Amino acid sequence: MRSIPEGEGTDMAVEVQGRAQVRTMAGEVALVTGGSRGIGAAIALRLAEEGADVAFTYRDSAERAQAVVKEIEALGRRAVALRADSARPAEVRAAVGAVAERFGRLDVLVNCAGVGAVGPFAEVTDELTDQVLDVNVRGVLTACREALAHLADGGRIVTIGSCMNERVPFAGAVLYATSKSALTGLTKALAREVGDRGITVNLVNPGPTDTEMNPADGDGADFQRSLTALGRYAAPAEIAAVVAHLVGPGARYVTGATVAVDGGF
Repeated sequence: MRSIPEGEGTDMAVEVQGRAQVRTMAGEVALVTGGSRGIGAAIALRLAEEGADVAFTYRDSAERAQAVVKEIEALGRRAVALRADSARPAEVRAAVGAVAERFGRLDVLVNCAGVGAVGPFAEVTDELTDQVLDVNVRGVLTACREALAHLADGGRIVTIGSCMNERVPFAGAVLYATSKSALTGLTKALAREVGDRGITVNLVNPGPTDTEMNPADGDGADFQRSLTALGRYAAPAEIAAVVAHLVGPGARYVTGATVAVDGGF
């Protein structure tokens, strides 16, 4: 058994990578957990393109995190990388508080930090169970609870789940699927609880996505492709685009939703 580390602003027209872009999040502040690589980094960069100042957490590589900071700053936005292990509630709370103190506000929380676990259920240890549930479930709960003390009315919460929270077409994913399935209940219940503040809470469930955690040229990639209607992996930017819509002005009436971005998995 192994574990695998995994508001409405003023519209401003800008040019991003040769294409016209409307900054729908100008003046807003977003926090992305697990934002130093993969889907999280793509989300952090996309929200910066949309005009937000972006903070993100990372666990291991300060060098990689600073590279993402520089990319965000190159887009003309403020950025900060905060070392925080999502398995440690005190570190998550400190990170959220640091963002609110540094920027003076918080408009968007994207829960992206996660770990994967694959292997026979008989080999799942108590230690591995704690690791996966601490990051994938308790880490999200902690970040949401702490963020709600700072989120402006009309703010947004988006959590990155998995296509395997509903469909598990192969063996060896009991622990991972359990952890991701919990996020559906969290999303729907929290959406009900904070709806009177105009805060939306949604869950994005990616399918196979080309990241270090699950590379498109890795072992088993062809099998995963065969499970999708489109026959391919997603690029992290495709997941980020959906997140950007959910935190933008066009999704003000979308809450408690689970959105599949899985190529027809």
